[in-house]
Amino acid sequence: MTKGRILVVDDEDIVRTSCSRALVPEGYEVTPAKNGLEGLKLISENKFDLVLTDLKMPDMDGIEVLRRIKEGWPEIEVIIITGYQTVDTAVKSIKLGAFDYIEKPFTPDALITAVSKALNRRRAV
Repeated sequence: MTKGRILVVDDEDIVRTSCSRALVPEGYEVTPAKNGLEGLKLISENKFDLVLTDLKMPDMDGIEVLRRIKEGWPEIEVIIITGYQTVDTAVKSIKLGAFDYIEKPFTPDALITAVSKALNRRRAV
């Protein structure tokens, strides 16, 4: 039995792979998406508990992905991951409903902890 279904939206292969390598052995089901549009299409076709989305991506950034998820699927928790952390962006993402904001590069333990906390909050609602 899976601990949760997670969608990883990031334009970098290495980030999607790193997330899968950290989370799959912990019992999570991980689905990759290369960009925001692909991620939103997957959300419309599948059930996810959590989305990890990069902030800076071509075509659609992580803030827009977050906004659309919260409009259409408010029960899905969202964690923003980025290498371009600013206070303004962090505040904006939290105000829009992101559960957390993780700075790249992140450790597997930091990722697992953030995911676990987000899914625990989702289950408590």
